[in-house]
Amino acid sequence: MSREAEGSQTRKAELALRQAIVEGEFRAGERLSELTLTERFGVSRTPVRAALARAEAEGLIETLPSGGYVVRAFSEADLTDAIDLRGVLEGFAARRAAERGPSRGELAEAKLILAGIDKLLLKPEMSAEDFDTYVDLNARFHRALWDLAQSPTIFREVERVAALPFASPSGFVRLQAHLPEARAVVMLAQDHHASVIEAIEAREGARAEALMREHARLARRNLQAALADRGRLDELPGGPLIRHAASL
Repeated sequence: MSREAEGSQTRKAELALRQAIVEGEFRAGERLSELTLTERFGVSRTPVRAALARAEAEGLIETLPSGGYVVRAFSEADLTDAIDLRGVLEGFAARRAAERGPSRGELAEAKLILAGIDKLLLKPEMSAEDFDTYVDLNARFHRALWDLAQSPTIFREVERVAALPFASPSGFVRLQAHLPEARAVVMLAQDHHASVIEAIEAREGARAEALMREHARLARRNLQAALADRGRLDELPGGPLIRHAASL
């Protein structure tokens, strides 16, 4: 097998394993068998081993003392810590971006995304489809922000934390569509977005960092709403992993 083909098989296995875990096809605490996964995903053992290593690095599974892997369960404290850590890393990315002073061209993508969200917010009410569009734009904005730091190290670390479905910038956004205050929360998040870009453009590092840390607290608010509505919790990416956590 060529190196290109092997890389494609590895990526296929990584995506398939992550999707299966996040969508609840494997229970929290369930042991994962290399042989079963190779048959399930239609790839050889080498890509499966790479996929398992990647899932462990993302925090979705953990190694057993006796060998092998088991699907991880998450407590409320685990989720809160992951969200807070993302806020710290995104704050650091925003501060670094402000300190280096990005050009107008570098800021253009983030501003274009903000304009797209502003267009959604002009509507009197946001439909489920509008929220899907917002989820996409929100994810794109956060990645554009990470990129503004121009640090592969920062980008890699914040991406790793955000890879946990409930710690990602859009982890609980879809749940907002069912809440009375949904539009108000999105408007507040958008105000944070615009303010942090303004701070970066003005090279106000401390302000940019503080804004992104505060922004992460919106995700904590959404987490509490999710935990209070167990019926909708399973609809969220990673919800089944939370449901089986021992502390819930």
